[in-house]
Amino acid sequence: MTNAVMGNYGRIDLAFDHGEGNWLVTADGTRYLDCAAGIAVNTLGHGHPHLVAALKAQADKLWHVSNLYQIPEQKRLAERLCALSGLDQAFFCNSGAEATEGAVKMARRAMHHRGETSRHTILCSEGAFHGRTIAMLAATDRPAFREGFGPMPEGFDHFPFGNMNALRDRLVADAETGQPEIAAVMIESVQGEGGAKPLPERFLAELRSLTEEFGCLLIADEVQIGVGRSGHLFSYEASEIKPDIVAMAKGLAGGFPIGAVLTTDEVGKAMTPGSHGSTFGGNPLAMAAANAVLDVLLEDDFMPDLRARAKVLADGVDAIAEDCGMFCRRGNGFLQGLVFQAEYTAGDVVAALREHHVLTVPASENTVRLLPPLTLTRDEISHLLAVLKKTMTAMKKA
Repeated sequence: MTNAVMGNYGRIDLAFDHGEGNWLVTADGTRYLDCAAGIAVNTLGHGHPHLVAALKAQADKLWHVSNLYQIPEQKRLAERLCALSGLDQAFFCNSGAEATEGAVKMARRAMHHRGETSRHTILCSEGAFHGRTIAMLAATDRPAFREGFGPMPEGFDHFPFGNMNALRDRLVADAETGQPEIAAVMIESVQGEGGAKPLPERFLAELRSLTEEFGCLLIADEVQIGVGRSGHLFSYEASEIKPDIVAMAKGLAGGFPIGAVLTTDEVGKAMTPGSHGSTFGGNPLAMAAANAVLDVLLEDDFMPDLRARAKVLADGVDAIAEDCGMFCRRGNGFLQGLVFQAEYTAGDVVAALREHHVLTVPASENTVRLLPPLTLTRDEISHLLAVLKKTMTAMKKA
């Protein structure tokens, strides 16, 4: 019998039986250091006792009731995320694509509510990735994701990555029409799928000023870089700004499906009953998992120690890069990218590291991403660096 699972994934012939901390274990007991984390999802690794206990306790009580009723666990998570982000309201869904699409809907609806009905265009960066729904394919400019799915929905445009002058020119030209069309700028502070590319220093602060000057909104796509992966709960914290809308998902519930959109009261008041919704979004199981993840991340020493461990990782990778001359490093926190020279393909590097029982993730621009759980220890970082050095030496000799 042929495999009944659709072939839209290029799956590796490897299956895991269980996880132990930051390791994945096959049925025969082979252990792999997980520096993929389910593509930036397993924030606390595998089998974290606090997360497991929270899910088990909630599973014994209530799984799903829908948003027809009050959900106390949802109210608690919303209050915590809003207090931490500086925003006012939260909407819960099930995935990153739902979060970014929800953010776009909110931006357009807010402009409509404001009486600026011509404003509907969302400006996105070239090379960005915001999800795989039809609308989010339009937000993502790369042909590889769009092929065969056209025509793309209207209402999205793109500016060169990190180019503030080009962005300002686009907003000026839009304003000069007398009926501006730009509703929001949607940005990742570090492009994950785009190759672990961080925005230039001060870019977010300048962008916040620019959007305020031209009357459009700022959407922070925190789906991959958020939930502590940058070393801050929200990656934009380091720029000391506050977006109008924040899209979250991936690591927020440590492996349980979740998405969230945070926004201001000014935007939220446009979202009247019936304007948007989600059957599964915000159910008690997801909320219990997300609250448990926050419990750990908000411990007094977790984030400072995370930033220190991330520096150990970055410094170690830099030393290997300088020694082997095969790649350069870029990224932020526990989203690091190894950008390889053309003669070494990212896919081959990922495969070679996997042969040494370290799991990583490829990205565009010939990049290998390191996306470990935020619980990766100093000893495990040392092990990762030793394997990376060994693998690079072997590949260079070959």
